Amino acid sequence: MPPLALAYIGDAVFEVAVRQHVIARPNLRPHHLHIQATKFVSAKAQARMLALIEPQLTEQEQDVVRQGRNAKSGTVPKNANVLDYRHATAFESLIGYLYYTGAHDRLRGLILQGFELLEQE
Repeated sequence: MPPLALAYIGDAVFEVAVRQHVIARPNLRPHHLHIQATKFVSAKAQARMLALIEPQLTEQEQDVVRQGRNAKSGTVPKNANVLDYRHATAFESLIGYLYYTGAHDRLRGLILQGFELLEQE
């Protein structure tokens, strides 16, 4: 599957994971939930999360990340720099790849690890 197609589904899968993560916390007001969620779904946050989990990736997962990072989306990011945008696309490609290959335990583990590491910063 093309890296941008993996990123497309990876974006949706990650969005659900983020929503589950923030809703499990106190203060369930919609505005607060939205603010908390945007801390994870921005291109900058996704690029940082990828950098934090990258040492844990297998060679195959690293290949998917490389392909996602190098994919030409044809769009220019509005709220992110190009480098963060490409790394965020790579992260979403990885999420999509793990989802489609049925590696759901691995997917959950990497996302949870990423949340923990990002929140420690």
